[in-house]
Amino acid sequence: MIKIPFSILPVKHLNLISTNFLGVSEFFKPWFPFLENDLKQSEAELSAKEYLSLCISADVLFFIFMTLVLSAIFIPLGKIYMGVIITLILVFFIFLQQLKYPKLKANRKSRDIEKNLLSALRTIYIQLNSGVNLFDIFVSISNSNYGGVSKLFRNVVRKINTGSPQIAVLEELEKDCSSIYFRKVIWQIINGMRSGSNLTKVLDEIINSLSQEQLIQIEEYGSQLNPLAMFYMLIAVIAPALGITFLIVISSFVALDEFLNKVILFGLFVFVLLFQISFLGIIKTKRPVLLGD
Repeated sequence: MIKIPFSILPVKHLNLISTNFLGVSEFFKPWFPFLENDLKQSEAELSAKEYLSLCISADVLFFIFMTLVLSAIFIPLGKIYMGVIITLILVFFIFLQQLKYPKLKANRKSRDIEKNLLSALRTIYIQLNSGVNLFDIFVSISNSNYGGVSKLFRNVVRKINTGSPQIAVLEELEKDCSSIYFRKVIWQIINGMRSGSNLTKVLDEIINSLSQEQLIQIEEYGSQLNPLAMFYMLIAVIAPALGITFLIVISSFVALDEFLNKVILFGLFVFVLLFQISFLGIIKTKRPVLLGD
């Protein structure tokens, strides 16, 4: 079950309240046509209508809670309306984050699939060359440690074991998967199976293509690191050093309060710390998706 960001209550408790908002969610559902596909790719096992009703119920509870908290702060100032306005703004941005969350979760699953994709394909290629049949290869991959790829193939094996045709199961997998590279691989395998082509040759071409794509991504990643490193040096090293030097010079001419100096230095420290954390996140997101750990 997918979680609801910024929800005060867990999802199992929200379910009891969300039924009251199904009509409202049905009204808003056409406004967000992307949501159904995002939920399917994130394996949320929820319809867009159900997810919207959960989000609305969570936001209503958050609105009530924050309005009470902020009203307690603004009542002595005689500006109770400020608490309501601030809460409405917060709820609006939280709702936008909740709408983006299924896509974010699908992207995380996609990265987990793609970083293990080449290794899994090489294993499939070796086993096919050894004469192992395709279903046994699927079972082998599902029991191996290939992250999201193994998880997808576990679903494939389970559906084939229930009597579904291999091609139909692979077509469903290709349709619902969030990874573009994995969808291309499955599409080529399906075409090879339908045409009766030698799957080892098909897989060899796929592996070569993905290896070339991996090299291109690594080159692009390397070209992006140089300006990012200079930007980091400028903001995290040079700017704080110059700022502290400037503060020392100013302090020698103007008698700045000791408390003010401490506040400026502490603010500079917090800024550099937050910037470094953000920079690490940027580096992580720029890492090539086909490059494993």
